[in-house]
Amino acid sequence: MIRAKIVGATGYGGLGILEGLLRHPAAEVVSLVARQDDTRRIDEFFPHLRGFCDLRVQVAGQEVDAAEPDVVFFATPNGVGMREARGYLDRGVRVIDYSGDFRFKDPAVYAHWYGQEHAAPDLLEEAVYGVPELYRGQLRQARLVANPGCFVVAAVLALAPAVREGLVEPHGIVVDGKTAVSGAGKGAKPSFHFPHRNENVEAYRIVEHQHTPEIETYLSDQARHAVTVTFVPHLVPITRGILNTCYARLARPLTSAEAREVYGAAYAGERFVRVSQDGTCHGTGAIRGSNFCDLAVNVNERTGQLVVTACVDNLVKGQAGSALQNMNCLFGLDERTGLDQLGLYP
Repeated sequence: MIRAKIVGATGYGGLGILEGLLRHPAAEVVSLVARQDDTRRIDEFFPHLRGFCDLRVQVAGQEVDAAEPDVVFFATPNGVGMREARGYLDRGVRVIDYSGDFRFKDPAVYAHWYGQEHAAPDLLEEAVYGVPELYRGQLRQARLVANPGCFVVAAVLALAPAVREGLVEPHGIVVDGKTAVSGAGKGAKPSFHFPHRNENVEAYRIVEHQHTPEIETYLSDQARHAVTVTFVPHLVPITRGILNTCYARLARPLTSAEAREVYGAAYAGERFVRVSQDGTCHGTGAIRGSNFCDLAVNVNERTGQLVVTACVDNLVKGQAGSALQNMNCLFGLDERTGLDQLGLYP
């Protein structure tokens, strides 16, 4: 059995990986930790877990693990993983970090976009970006995984085949993102108060969102040359789900059928990426509660643009589902283990 520890267990991200691990036939949760002075059982925080998990949440820094973990999940804000990962890595424990702490090789990029100096820059080079569909080979050998940003996994899967095959120009790409309120986490804020959030859609961090350099970094890696992106996120009044609509100017004439053929070949055999055969976007309802990324590929021949929509559940493929898929890669398991399930509809 793979022994797992979750740091940040009482947030949405920690809950998501706990739910996945409880379904996993080869995993055992040995420790739940949170950065708060509240040591209730986890099923007291989340009553739907009654009868499935009654571990007591321990205060970070004071925890006693039931057994040495094989893997630790940092479902924590930026700045935590980079300070604590080394202690686990030195003991042979693998680390999967949800934050932006290990997503960039250059610590200056992290400092610029996240507003703090990196505490463990020597670990950046070995960290592997956690999108198995693109980095599976490296993940199988990894000790340290940088789980992708929720918007980013959808954007990169949406555009990777196009930039890799030279279908589109590398500059002037636009990613228009819509995200559910749960993407902001559990913390209470006035802007998420129901009367403000309900029936209200707004753009935020319009030219300064930290996922912009992440999208550019991994699209550039796929293209093998620099790619630039305009990314604008919008908050919409739904509980879970992300819809990215991605626009890129064609590098050569192309039809929708030809573009879909490229995407079908790129993701052939990928269980968790579904390419719509007719270009229809089925929306966030089709992926809610699942680890799928649904892509719809179309070409506007009149304007010479490729238009790709990508839908993911921000708490699953956008977060905990990717983390569990990454864990499966690290330990040589079938990536579908604990994840191959229908979404929730409606």
